[in-house]
Amino acid sequence: MTAEFGLAQSFDAMGSSVATPPISYTVPTALLIALIGAAAILGAYYFQFVVGLAPCPLCLEQRIPYYMGIPLALVVAIAAWRKAPAWLVAVGFAALAIAFLVGAGLGVYHAGIEWKFWPGPAECSGPLGQFGGSGGLLEQIRTTSLVRCDEAAWRFMGISLAGYNVLISLFLAGEAGGTAWRLFRS
Repeated sequence: MTAEFGLAQSFDAMGSSVATPPISYTVPTALLIALIGAAAILGAYYFQFVVGLAPCPLCLEQRIPYYMGIPLALVVAIAAWRKAPAWLVAVGFAALAIAFLVGAGLGVYHAGIEWKFWPGPAECSGPLGQFGGSGGLLEQIRTTSLVRCDEAAWRFMGISLAGYNVLISLFLAGEAGGTAWRLFRS
């Protein structure tokens, strides 16, 4: 089966055969994932700092898979380029797929809140409630987000930034998962 993808064979100190991943598609795929992930984060920063759209708490949470996935994709690219064992590179791609599936799930959750399919967290989409005494007012001000999670600040072709995050995250998860699958099968 290893010949199917042209896997090179290397030998460890004990003389046993260890499959190495084919550089022809693993390194470019990992670099593509890192590049698209970086572009997505830079796009989010552009909307935040240039356009002036402050992110809500859910928007900030959707960035976490990118913060983990971009460096991991670079590590996977280096590992594949340095001819690490194929199973190790496959595990790296599987971890990338899981991270970006989590990102897609967060995006679906946020987009559903924006479309009023389900309620969002009280701290960014619920009513402000009663302020109470002065201590309650200070606590309410400290813990209440002024940027609402249930209102899309920007849409293009009817899709919000959370919706675009779903599409990008699913693409990245598909690329990583497909590559992991190919490596696990070989």
